Amino acid sequence: MPFKRLDPVARSDAGSFLFEDRPIAFRPGETLAGALLAAGVRHFRETPVSGSQRGPWCLMGVCFECLVRVDGRDNHRACMTTAEAGMIVERQIGPRRDAAGYAE
Repeated sequence: MPFKRLDPVARSDAGSFLFEDRPIAFRPGETLAGALLAAGVRHFRETPVSGSQRGPWCLMGVCFECLVRVDGRDNHRACMTTAEAGMIVERQIGPRRDAAGYAE
């Protein structure tokens, strides 16, 4: 199902972050998942065993299918993380990692 904003992002309101070296516009208060889905991104992470592509499912922080790396740190739920200008967001590949970098 395609996701589409009801109103385009106004240039005066817009911020942007980078996802895989691609600028993604967002509105104030919008989550990373909301901005990425509106930009057509569906693949947020890959599973550690099979490498299957995953993306947001519940959009309320329960399923953990939307995990992304933000500014070099794993395990950010894109549906619960408010977008901020200048963030560097990447797909999370492989297992979730704890704060020390160890696989969980």
